[in-house]
Amino acid sequence: MRWRGERESENVEDRRDEGGGGFGFPSPGGLRFPSGGAGRGGGIGIVGFLILLGFMLFFGVDPRVILQGGGSGGDDSGIPDIHLPQSRPDTTNFPVPGQPGPQVQHPQTTSEDDLKQFVSVVLADTEDVWSNLFKRYGETYSDPKLVLFTGGIRSACGTAMSAMGPFYCPNDEKVYIDLSFYEELKNRFHAPGDFAQAYVIAHEVGHHVQKLLGIMDQVESARQRMSEKQGNALQVRVELQADCFAGIWANKAQEMKNIIEPGDIDQALAAASAIGDDRIQQQTQGYVVRDSFTHGSSEQRVRWFRRGYESGSLKQCDTFNAKDL
Repeated sequence: MRWRGERESENVEDRRDEGGGGFGFPSPGGLRFPSGGAGRGGGIGIVGFLILLGFMLFFGVDPRVILQGGGSGGDDSGIPDIHLPQSRPDTTNFPVPGQPGPQVQHPQTTSEDDLKQFVSVVLADTEDVWSNLFKRYGETYSDPKLVLFTGGIRSACGTAMSAMGPFYCPNDEKVYIDLSFYEELKNRFHAPGDFAQAYVIAHEVGHHVQKLLGIMDQVESARQRMSEKQGNALQVRVELQADCFAGIWANKAQEMKNIIEPGDIDQALAAASAIGDDRIQQQTQGYVVRDSFTHGSSEQRVRWFRRGYESGSLKQCDTFNAKDL
C-alpha cells in the first residue's frame, strides 16, 4: 500500500500513556472487531421503515416513492426492504481485476511510531473519501476521532480491554484501537500486511458512516425488542454493510490517490476471511453455531468487501434488503 508521505489526519488521540483503563466491556452501543454482541426481544416492523426513510431524506429522495411500491426483495427473516438511493450513478475510473493479483511482500509497519503514522494516514484517506462522497449528495461528512490506547480504555460506550479488538463507539463517534492488535491479526489470524491493517480501520469507519446515515441508532432501537437470534441476524447485516463500505473506501482511495499495490486486495480479503464468525468459532470452540453469528461468515465478509470494492457504489451495499448475504 502506498502511504508514506501522504497526509496524516489530525483526528488521532494518543491515549496510550493512560495505562490499563479498567476491565469492563463496551456497552451494546459499541461495535467490536472482530466479534460483536447480541440483541434482545421483539421485531423490526416500523423501525425498519424509518431506517429506509432516513436514507431517503439524507439523500434527498422523495419519500412518496415508498408508498408507490418497489421491486421484490427481502426474505423470510423479518428484515425489511431497505435501499440505498443515489442522486446519480457511481462510476469507477480504474480497472478492477476479476481475480486477486499476485502476492507481493511489502515492508511491514511494525514499530509503534510507524504504526501511529500509518493509521493516521489511513484515517486521513477515509476522511477524504467519505467527505467527497457525502458532498456529492449535498451533505457534510463529520470526521470521527481515532483513539490509540494500550491495555484498556474508557469510552462513552463503556470500558474495554485490548483483547476485545478494535471497536467503534457511536456514543462519542470514535474508533478505538490498541496497536498490538495488528500483531494478533498477523500471528493469530494469519492476515499480515499493511492493507489488511487498513481494512480494519476502514471497517470501523464504515460503522461511523452508518451512524451518520441514521442506520445505527435505528438498528440498535430495533435490536432491543428482538430475540437474541433475530438481533444477531440483524447485526450480521450491519457488519457486512461496514465491510462493503470498507470496500468502497478502497475503490475511491485508489481512484483518488492510487494507493493500491499488487497483492493489497488479497491482504484485505484474507483479513475479512480470517475474522469470519465461522472461522473464529471453529478455532476457539471446535464447532460452528450459525444462529450466534454477529459479523457474518468468512465467505460473506469477503463477498461484501469485494462487492463494495468492485462497484464503488453505495447502492451495492444494501445488506438489509439482500435476499442472500
